[in-house]
Amino acid sequence: MGTRRTTLPGVGTQYDFITDGGQHISVVVHHDGRRFIGFYDRDDPDACKLSVPLSPEEATALAHLIDTAPIDAVRTDGIDLVTEHIQLGSKSPYAGGVLGDTKARTRTGASIVAVLRRTVAQPSPGPDFRLAIGDTLVVVGTREGVDALAEIIAGG
Repeated sequence: MGTRRTTLPGVGTQYDFITDGGQHISVVVHHDGRRFIGFYDRDDPDACKLSVPLSPEEATALAHLIDTAPIDAVRTDGIDLVTEHIQLGSKSPYAGGVLGDTKARTRTGASIVAVLRRTVAQPSPGPDFRLAIGDTLVVVGTREGVDALAEIIAGG
Protein backbone atom coordinates (compact mmCIF):
# COMPACT_ATOMS: atom_id res chain seq x y z
CA MET A 1 0.00 0.00 0.00
CA GLY A 2 1.47 3.34 -1.03
CA THR A 3 0.08 6.76 -0.13
CA ARG A 4 0.69 10.02 -1.98
CA ARG A 5 -0.33 13.47 -0.77
CA THR A 6 -0.83 16.33 -3.24
CA THR A 7 -1.61 19.94 -2.38
CA LEU A 8 -4.38 21.34 -4.58
CA PRO A 9 -3.91 25.14 -4.55
CA GLY A 10 -7.13 26.95 -3.65
CA VAL A 11 -8.93 23.64 -3.08
CA GLY A 12 -7.28 21.54 -0.37
CA THR A 13 -5.33 18.30 -0.34
CA GLN A 14 -5.67 15.06 -2.28
CA TYR A 15 -4.62 11.77 -0.72
CA ASP A 16 -4.12 8.86 -3.12
CA PHE A 17 -3.39 5.32 -2.16
CA ILE A 18 -3.18 1.99 -3.84
CA THR A 19 -4.52 -0.98 -1.88
CA ASP A 20 -2.63 -4.26 -1.68
CA GLY A 21 -5.15 -5.50 -4.25
CA GLY A 22 -4.18 -2.76 -6.70
CA GLN A 23 -7.26 -0.53 -6.30
CA HIS A 24 -6.54 3.23 -6.62
CA ILE A 25 -8.62 5.29 -4.18
CA SER A 26 -8.32 9.00 -3.45
CA VAL A 27 -9.75 11.37 -0.89
CA VAL A 28 -9.87 15.09 -1.62
CA VAL A 29 -10.13 17.23 1.52
CA HIS A 30 -11.37 20.74 0.72
CA HIS A 31 -10.40 23.71 2.88
CA ASP A 32 -14.05 24.05 3.97
CA GLY A 33 -14.12 20.47 5.33
CA ARG A 34 -15.94 18.78 2.45
CA ARG A 35 -14.45 15.53 1.25
CA PHE A 36 -14.74 13.49 -1.92
CA ILE A 37 -13.80 9.84 -2.22
CA GLY A 38 -12.76 8.80 -5.71
CA PHE A 39 -12.50 5.27 -7.09
CA TYR A 40 -10.30 4.77 -10.15
CA ASP A 41 -10.22 2.32 -13.03
CA ARG A 42 -7.50 -0.32 -12.56
CA ASP A 43 -6.61 -0.19 -16.28
CA ASP A 44 -6.48 3.61 -16.45
CA PRO A 45 -5.21 5.19 -13.21
CA ASP A 46 -6.31 8.65 -14.39
CA ALA A 47 -9.95 7.62 -15.01
CA CYS A 48 -12.12 8.17 -11.96
CA LYS A 49 -15.02 5.70 -12.14
CA LEU A 50 -16.95 7.15 -9.20
CA SER A 51 -16.67 10.20 -6.96
CA VAL A 52 -18.69 10.36 -3.74
CA PRO A 53 -19.06 13.74 -1.97
CA LEU A 54 -19.15 13.64 1.83
CA SER A 55 -20.06 16.38 4.29
CA PRO A 56 -17.78 16.67 7.33
CA GLU A 57 -20.40 14.78 9.36
CA GLU A 58 -20.64 12.00 6.77
CA ALA A 59 -16.85 11.71 6.61
CA THR A 60 -16.73 11.37 10.40
CA ALA A 61 -19.46 8.72 10.36
CA LEU A 62 -17.60 6.77 7.66
CA ALA A 63 -14.33 7.07 9.60
CA HIS A 64 -16.07 5.60 12.66
CA LEU A 65 -17.16 2.63 10.57
CA ILE A 66 -13.62 2.04 9.29
CA ASP A 67 -11.76 2.85 12.53
CA THR A 68 -13.78 2.79 15.72
CA ALA A 69 -11.47 5.31 17.40
CA PRO A 70 -10.52 8.06 14.91
CA ILE A 71 -9.16 11.32 16.21
CA ASP A 72 -11.64 14.14 15.71
CA ALA A 73 -10.90 17.79 15.01
CA VAL A 74 -10.79 20.13 17.99
CA ARG A 75 -12.25 23.64 18.04
CA THR A 76 -10.62 26.22 20.30
CA ASP A 77 -11.78 29.85 20.46
CA GLY A 78 -12.83 29.93 16.83
CA ILE A 79 -9.51 28.49 15.61
CA ASP A 80 -9.82 25.14 13.90
CA LEU A 81 -7.24 22.64 15.05
CA VAL A 82 -6.90 19.27 13.43
CA THR A 83 -5.22 16.09 14.54
CA GLU A 84 -3.77 13.79 11.92
CA HIS A 85 -1.63 10.70 11.67
CA ILE A 86 1.35 11.14 9.33
CA GLN A 87 3.29 8.03 8.37
CA LEU A 88 7.05 8.26 8.12
CA GLY A 89 7.92 6.55 4.85
CA SER A 90 11.18 5.16 3.54
CA LYS A 91 11.76 8.27 1.40
CA SER A 92 11.52 10.65 4.35
CA PRO A 93 14.73 12.55 5.03
CA TYR A 94 14.00 12.07 8.76
CA ALA A 95 13.95 8.25 8.76
CA GLY A 96 16.57 7.24 11.31
CA GLY A 97 17.04 10.83 12.45
CA VAL A 98 15.91 12.53 15.64
CA LEU A 99 12.62 14.36 16.01
CA GLY A 100 14.34 17.68 16.76
CA ASP A 101 15.85 17.70 13.27
CA THR A 102 12.37 18.23 11.80
CA LYS A 103 11.99 21.61 13.56
CA ALA A 104 8.28 20.87 13.12
CA ARG A 105 6.81 23.47 15.46
CA THR A 106 9.22 26.23 14.40
CA ARG A 107 8.66 25.64 10.69
CA THR A 108 4.90 24.93 10.67
CA GLY A 109 3.35 25.75 14.05
CA ALA A 110 2.12 22.14 14.22
CA SER A 111 3.18 19.86 17.07
CA ILE A 112 4.09 16.19 17.04
CA VAL A 113 2.30 15.05 20.20
CA ALA A 114 2.98 11.31 19.96
CA VAL A 115 4.72 8.71 17.84
CA LEU A 116 3.09 5.33 17.24
CA ARG A 117 5.45 2.45 16.50
CA ARG A 118 3.84 -0.93 15.89
CA THR A 119 2.05 -1.63 19.18
CA VAL A 120 3.80 1.02 21.28
CA ALA A 121 2.88 4.69 21.67
CA GLN A 122 5.43 7.30 22.70
CA PRO A 123 3.47 10.29 24.05
CA SER A 124 5.16 13.71 24.06
CA PRO A 125 8.38 12.59 22.38
CA GLY A 126 11.36 14.82 23.04
CA PRO A 127 13.69 16.32 20.42
CA ASP A 128 16.13 13.42 20.88
CA PHE A 129 13.51 10.75 20.04
CA ARG A 130 14.84 8.69 17.10
CA LEU A 131 12.36 8.24 14.24
CA ALA A 132 12.05 5.01 12.28
CA ILE A 133 10.51 4.04 8.94
CA GLY A 134 6.88 3.08 9.54
CA ASP A 135 6.42 5.35 12.56
CA THR A 136 3.12 7.21 12.66
CA LEU A 137 3.39 10.78 13.90
CA VAL A 138 0.33 12.13 15.73
CA VAL A 139 0.26 15.80 14.79
CA VAL A 140 -1.89 18.69 16.07
CA GLY A 141 -2.12 22.10 14.44
CA THR A 142 -4.00 24.24 11.97
CA ARG A 143 -4.95 22.62 8.67
CA GLU A 144 -2.18 24.59 6.94
CA GLY A 145 0.42 23.69 9.57
CA VAL A 146 -0.40 19.98 9.50
CA ASP A 147 -0.34 19.95 5.69
CA ALA A 148 3.03 21.73 5.69
CA LEU A 149 4.43 19.27 8.22
CA ALA A 150 3.25 16.31 6.14
CA GLU A 151 5.13 17.75 3.16
CA ILE A 152 8.28 18.22 5.25
CA ILE A 153 8.13 14.68 6.65
CA ALA A 154 7.59 13.27 3.16
CA GLY A 155 10.66 15.15 1.95
CA GLY A 156 8.81 17.70 -0.20
